[in-house]
Amino acid sequence: MRARSTLFTLYTELVYPDDTVWIGQLVHWMERLGFSEPAVRAAVSRSAARGWVIPERKGRRAYYRLSPRVYWQVRQVRRRLCEMHDAVWDGYWRILVYAVPEGLRSQRDKFRNELVLLGYGTPAAGVWVSPTADLEATRELVGYYGLEPYVEFFRAERVGAQPESRLVERAFHLEEAAERYRALNARMDALPPDPAPEDAFVNLVRLVHEARKVLFFDPGLPPELAPAGFDGRRTLQRFARVRKRLREAAEPILAEAAIT
Repeated sequence: MRARSTLFTLYTELVYPDDTVWIGQLVHWMERLGFSEPAVRAAVSRSAARGWVIPERKGRRAYYRLSPRVYWQVRQVRRRLCEMHDAVWDGYWRILVYAVPEGLRSQRDKFRNELVLLGYGTPAAGVWVSPTADLEATRELVGYYGLEPYVEFFRAERVGAQPESRLVERAFHLEEAAERYRALNARMDALPPDPAPEDAFVNLVRLVHEARKVLFFDPGLPPELAPAGFDGRRTLQRFARVRKRLREAAEPILAEAAIT
């Protein structure tokens, strides 16, 4: 795990639903994961330079608050990892189309990289579809990148002659997700049955880190649309059980506050 990416795993698992944390607490957690204090402070500084976190001072202490867009991303990850429920498909597709000027290419590329997190796939250039995406969360994402003038939304019933599975095959490429789920299952298989608090803490963060990453490749299709043999939902259900067990075992560490 890299320091900067691990920071956002900590925000996701240990800080949320708050969006702000003292730098000393981040250092305390990260040192337990094997990172040095200079490496942590450098990662936080780089994140601040990119606008991902916003520095704040409270007395003599330095705090870092997630930017609204990054907090939005953390919220979506938490929703999918920790508030799982079987999505009920209403038979309608959420369709997003855009025509973004080349001058906004950077925003466009970042925007579409996050659409999968909401459950979108792309069957054709500039067209994204999802059976269950949250339209309010989609509007928020569009707003964060300032793309409102270039994006349209639709909710429509598919009337093509081909089965729904054909659209799923064209829009959603799940090979990378399947490979990452296999790795996630392998990590869970290797966990000790009764870890000490320190080991439980490390394994918890590493497990959440891997699970968080896989969501950017898996759109979370409802069961009736998921390809045969794709076990992403089952793996995430297992992850939820293992995460709960690790959090309970790591409670003495989670209850610690960094030395002031």
